[in-house]
Formats: sequence, structure tokens, C-alpha cells
Amino acid sequence: MRTLSLPLALTARISPVVVLAAAGWSLTSGPATTPATQKESAPQSAAESPSGSSTAAAAKKYTAAPAPCGSISAATVKSLVPGAKTAGKEIPSTDTSLRRTCSWNALKGYDYRWLDVSFEITESDDAAAKSYKENIAEKSGGGTVPGVGDAGYSVVNLTTEDKQQTREGVVMIQASNALVTVTYNGSDFESKKAPSTDEINKGAIKAAKEAVAALQSGQKA
Repeated sequence: MRTLSLPLALTARISPVVVLAAAGWSLTSGPATTPATQKESAPQSAAESPSGSSTAAAAKKYTAAPAPCGSISAATVKSLVPGAKTAGKEIPSTDTSLRRTCSWNALKGYDYRWLDVSFEITESDDAAAKSYKENIAEKSGGGTVPGVGDAGYSVVNLTTEDKQQTREGVVMIQASNALVTVTYNGSDFESKKAPSTDEINKGAIKAAKEAVAALQSGQKA
């Protein structure tokens, strides 16, 4: 029987999942706060205050991130990550109301697959749009994903280390004031080849569509 030895690049990838999640969040700002001095400014009439509050609330469509591990169906997890536990593993976050990520990964035979699904809630549609544009600017060579959220982008890249190929797809979606990011990759340790671009791209887009649907349905933990 052959002894399977994971390449250094993939061994490293199995553990620091938080780094992957943090990469998409570093460009965005935290939740909006109202200074105490502002609250104690000139008195408002009874009619002014309620209307102002309702207007601000209406401008922010999503106020909390959905449960990421429940955003992808068990059937899709089994299809994209054979051998993985369908429950997934949620990655610790400093603020789970704004940022949440779930990971699935498994090695079945010689085939390895990894899937991450992340949600981030920003202060406004404009803030989300700005972060989305900045994020896709860093990942050239991809294309648009139509019909999902307000804007979508997909890119697939191939890397090789110690003659082992890994192909990774990233799909980024902006939906109102929310950002959804899906990362999906795979390798074959027997042939040392990676799955096709089409397989990885379609898998990442499928997961992204389900994640956005979960967000829009108001799914919560």
C-alpha cells in the first residue's frame, strides 16, 4: 500500500483556515456606532426621531450574517467535497453577527477537496460595493457571474508545488450590504494533476448561489 504524503502547500492549507477568511475581511470596516455626544445633541420632536431610525434601518437590508454551515445543502457538500462531514466546521470570528465562515475538507482516496463559504455584513450597499470592487481588482483573469446578487465575479487559478497541481476557484458576490465569498479547490495526489477549470468553477458558483439564497431567505443560526 502506498503511503500518502501531503505536499507542504496543502498541509499548510488544512490548518490556517482563519487566514483565508481574514483575507476578504481586511478591506472592510466594522459596524457603525453612534457617539454618545451625538445622542445628547439638540432635542428632536417626537415625529423626527422615529422616522429617522426607520429610514436608517431600511437602508441596511442585512443586519446579521446567516449560519454559514447551514447555507450549503448536504447534497451539494457531498457532491463537491466527497467524504466530508456535511455539518462543516465554523471558523471562529471576532464578531459573528457581521462575519461568519464555514469550511469543509476531505481526502477520499487520493482526491482532496476544500470548500469555504464566508459572509460579511457591511454598513451599507455602498460600503459593500466598494469592498467588492477592491477585492476583484486583486484577482485578475476572471469573469462575471450573472444572475446572483447585485454583482458577481469568478476566477480560477492553477498552482504547482513539488510537481503537485492544485486548482482553486474563488467566487465573490455582492448582495446589497452583504458580501459572500466562496473558495473551492482540489488536487489528485495519485496523478498529481488538478481537477479541470470547469469542474472547480462550476462547483464554486453552485455553492455561491446556495449561499446567497440562504442569505436572502434570512437564515439564522
